[in-house]
Amino acid sequence: MKTTKIITMLITAVVAVVFIFGTSVSAQQKAKPWDAPAKYKSMKAGANLKDAAVIASGKELWAKHCKSCHGAKGLGDGPKAATLKTNPGDFSSAAFQGQADGDIFYKATVGRDEMPAYEKKIPEVSDQWALVAFMRTLKK
Repeated sequence: MKTTKIITMLITAVVAVVFIFGTSVSAQQKAKPWDAPAKYKSMKAGANLKDAAVIASGKELWAKHCKSCHGAKGLGDGPKAATLKTNPGDFSSAAFQGQADGDIFYKATVGRDEMPAYEKKIPEVSDQWALVAFMRTLKK
């Protein structure tokens, strides 16, 4: 009788651990939708996003502010990524690259949840656009 009770308790504990682990992994992988306000969707870049100097400036900003979570190539594999509750995303994906420039600008500057706002850390609008220019180079 005691053996059956112990086995039942162990099975219940294992099932609970598997459920909790599965739920936390699932929660990290599924990011909730993040839509930029309409005024950003139609926003035009304040810089030439294909200019080599602008991209180089954005790359420097990326290395300083973004690489630790998003990784060198924007794959969401930076050293801090594993500590996050939400997946930092794959910026080389068609879904990311298919966003309007204003969407990316908004998300990078305003932030949400674990994604910090960079409006104050990168106060120059031209630098914010340079970051968008660099992110546009992260295509597969």
